[in-house]
Amino acid sequence: MRTKELFNKEIIDADAKIIGKVSELIFDEDTFEITDLVIKKSGISEQIRDSENVIPVELVRAIGDKVLLKSDDDI
Repeated sequence: MRTKELFNKEIIDADAKIIGKVSELIFDEDTFEITDLVIKKSGISEQIRDSENVIPVELVRAIGDKVLLKSDDDI
């Protein structure tokens, strides 16, 4: 998968709730590996509080049409 394909993918938490979309990627400067995904929140939460979160890639369970985060059982 190309990195540009990650942009605007919906992020689904372990409870199958959409928490936002990928808006930015953070890379390790030495290895050029993705270390974090910056998530732009969607819905009403976007207007109420800070609309971006940073999710470490270690919390990503799978990437397909959407990005699925790990549950507490996976961590």
